[in-house]
Amino acid sequence: MNNATSTGIISLDRRIAEENRSCQPTRKFIIVQILIVKYVGYLWLLFLVVSSCSQEELPRPAGPFPPLPTPAVVVPDTFSYLALGDSYTIGQSVAVGERYPVQLGDSLLGDSTVLFPLDIVARTGWTTEDLAAGIAARTDLAAAYDLVSLLIGVNNQYQNRPLAAYETTFRQLLNQAVAFAGGRPERVFVVSIPDYAFTPFGGGQSNISAGIDAFNAANRTITEELGIAYFDITPISREGLNDPGLVASDGLHPSGKQYARWVSLLLPGVKALLE
Repeated sequence: MNNATSTGIISLDRRIAEENRSCQPTRKFIIVQILIVKYVGYLWLLFLVVSSCSQEELPRPAGPFPPLPTPAVVVPDTFSYLALGDSYTIGQSVAVGERYPVQLGDSLLGDSTVLFPLDIVARTGWTTEDLAAGIAARTDLAAAYDLVSLLIGVNNQYQNRPLAAYETTFRQLLNQAVAFAGGRPERVFVVSIPDYAFTPFGGGQSNISAGIDAFNAANRTITEELGIAYFDITPISREGLNDPGLVASDGLHPSGKQYARWVSLLLPGVKALLE
């Protein structure tokens, strides 16, 4: 084989190799196109199947149909409430929401009963005379309320004021409470004086308990004479030394926990008053 022929064969081989190399991407592209077409075909077939299923209508129940029930709307009963007292009513050393009048209102919400407005005339340290003056000083009170409570007397006892004078002023306050209730004694209730002897401040002194008993006996007698509901929470307060959680952080006044115990005792009777 001569050189010319050899050179021609080499050139031809090179050209064939170059053409093969140039054709490789084309083959790959064709293969990819075939795969894409197959994939799109599968998707289109799936779409036709799903579309045909979705177009099939489910059987519908025959009418006519009954009207939809109207949801019951519970309209709460609203009662105005006036609470008269001293530190035990204003809730000395507890949060506002832990005061017994407020907890009473919260407990009544479960029976769709709302105490609103809830007005309080009370201050720490007040005696019966102070409460009478405090009521007279308030110009924002309503002329009549649906419910009125009275708890007063511990400071009369603490200050060693005469029991006879307490009886007189307590009766006057109770009559005023009835007037605030629109002349309805059945819408008034009295809460007994708690016994602060059973607190760290009182230290279990029996003379304190004896004094509280005397004042409670007086206010109970007057309350029952007028046919007004009376709630004796004093035994609860006498658990204070055995259960420190019943005493507020100041070591003297009831805690929110004790007020909750009071409300549990008050609740059935107050519900009956509002019927």
